[in-house]
Amino acid sequence: MLWTAAAVVALGFLVALEIAARHYGVAGPITNQAREVIFAPKSGPLLYAGMALMMVVFTWRQRFIAVGVAVGIDVVFFLVRWALDAEMMFGNGALWVILGCAVLAVTRRTGQERVLLLKGVGLSLLLVAGRKTGDTWLLITSKTRPAVLDQYVATADHALGNPSWLVGRMVSATGPVGEHVLDYVYIQLAVAAVIVALYQLRNVAVERRFPGHHLVRTFLVIGLLGPAIYMIFPVVGPIFTYGNGAFGTGGEQWALANLWPHTVPPISTPQSMPFDEITPRNCMPSLHTAWATTIFIHSRKGPRILRYAGVFWLIATLGATLGFGYHYGVDIIAGVVFAFTIDAALRSLDRGWDRAGIQLVAYGTTVFALLLVSYRFLPMHMAKHPWVFGPLLVLAMISVVQGYVRTTKLWEPKAVPAQQPEPQPELV
Repeated sequence: MLWTAAAVVALGFLVALEIAARHYGVAGPITNQAREVIFAPKSGPLLYAGMALMMVVFTWRQRFIAVGVAVGIDVVFFLVRWALDAEMMFGNGALWVILGCAVLAVTRRTGQERVLLLKGVGLSLLLVAGRKTGDTWLLITSKTRPAVLDQYVATADHALGNPSWLVGRMVSATGPVGEHVLDYVYIQLAVAAVIVALYQLRNVAVERRFPGHHLVRTFLVIGLLGPAIYMIFPVVGPIFTYGNGAFGTGGEQWALANLWPHTVPPISTPQSMPFDEITPRNCMPSLHTAWATTIFIHSRKGPRILRYAGVFWLIATLGATLGFGYHYGVDIIAGVVFAFTIDAALRSLDRGWDRAGIQLVAYGTTVFALLLVSYRFLPMHMAKHPWVFGPLLVLAMISVVQGYVRTTKLWEPKAVPAQQPEPQPELV
């Protein structure tokens, strides 16, 4: 019943976003996903990552068959597109396999096997549809929030030393190689999440059940709740794609000034400012930071190479979000607190709410709310007293992380000490 209710809510949410997108004259997430059955997908790696997530319920023989069918379908699509000189992109085969497994689950499976396969299909489709719903959410933020609060956030960022400007100059100094590496890490964040999730779900095919808590749950909830904060606290960032940000180079008619990354904005009384109806207000909090933090959290119990990968992806994502001018420093702090609080809530939901879990989630929520309030109403004080507010911001973030680590350690099952053999009487 819980999974059915979740499916109904998800479908209703997608329909609502489709209607909202149609209101603004563009296709919604359902239409865009349906197009990828035939037309070139937007992200082939994401579709194959979603299929890999679904295949955790398969045996190895079934996985080889699924991959072979997907690749075969993609080869056919490639040849047809090449002959018609159409846009080239792979991934249709993976989507066909996912949809085919959904039909197979309904028509050829029964009982627990049907439920298990439908769960795998559902997780893969949610991951794939998350990209489409995100695009629609970003459109809604740009259309419904004509004024942005970038001046407030940029002023508050003086408390941290304006890290976006600093890291932006560092990334520029690395040249095209560093920029390409960071850009690839930033774009393929969902693929990295699937790699960690595949390790967590590696025993599903044998145990015939999903674990109570895993990375995909936190990843999806962050993507669901994050845009709601965008609506409450609309910020476009120093720059966005093609530079059209509050301090960028491609939107001078809207930008406050062309300052990023070489000139730090001066401290002045902030106010809301109008902006275009194209650029998404997707800066506060940094969801890429929140997702990368989640990957880091869930990679801690993996093998050494997975732990190193989690650290690398977090550092590289922070470098990209700041170095490309997509976010301010205070967004990063809010994103970290956001991620740890949501993961704590989902862990508590899985194991049953207790006093420690309730306190941790309440504390993380309070800190996150206080961060937003301080960015909005105390930016001048923060900018004028950086040696006070800068450490306070960092300590607030660290306190949430420390509370999470301390509480989750209490939830870990205690190791049973090995019993010592009783001494035997010596024969004389």
